[in-house]
Amino acid sequence: MSVRPSGVVLGAIPALFLIGLPLTGLVSQLSWSRLDELVGDPMLAAALRTTLIVVPAATVVVVILGTPIAWLLARHDRPFGISPSVLRAFVLSPIVLPPVVSGVVLLSAFGRRGLLGSLLETFGVVLPFSLAGAVLAAVFVALPFHILATEEGFRSIPRSQLDAAQTLGVADRELYRMVGIRSARRAIAAGAALAAARALGEFGATITFAGNVEGATRTLPLATFTALEQDPDLARLIGVVLIVLAIVVAVGQRVATR
Repeated sequence: MSVRPSGVVLGAIPALFLIGLPLTGLVSQLSWSRLDELVGDPMLAAALRTTLIVVPAATVVVVILGTPIAWLLARHDRPFGISPSVLRAFVLSPIVLPPVVSGVVLLSAFGRRGLLGSLLETFGVVLPFSLAGAVLAAVFVALPFHILATEEGFRSIPRSQLDAAQTLGVADRELYRMVGIRSARRAIAAGAALAAARALGEFGATITFAGNVEGATRTLPLATFTALEQDPDLARLIGVVLIVLAIVVAVGQRVATR
């Protein structure tokens, strides 16, 4: 039996209103008479295709890269000889960086004149203004969200379970794979969903580092920005598409944590 104190319900109404009113306004202002035309717009189709490549690809990379870091933060006293609090602050720093600054950071490292950009270019790899660059931008901003959720999952594993495995001679690498991954799989899935949600809404780092190239790097958020200047009706429709995708991701996260 759930208890819903009237005071709490009343206190929640302003937040629901603040979120619900703009969303309702967006849907109410859709140009239904132009719906067929807008749905068939090449910009929407191209942006949707790009988004459906960038977000899953970025999520997979985030899980591969972020899960081991979360394990180190949760289970090691001084990973790489560094205090966990210092390492945690380092890997979570993209959360507090303005998105445009994240794009500048990526340019400084992977741009043509960046730390690694010129070296990569000698091998024919150019990340700025490319689909791979859009994926990289999404990974950079989404990685901390996966790490946060997954670290909590690893921390929730009973110490006795890990000690028992170590007593049996299980090496740390196998402990991570056999005990950590299996026990924290729900947290890992939830972290992946959070990363996907962040990648889905990514704008600033992408437009700064990867540009706004239709059919290559223009994701749905960038298409919304472009359409807002050219065709506001199309921008509203793209916004609705993004809302639907965000709801799908949020439901997926909820299912993953059950």
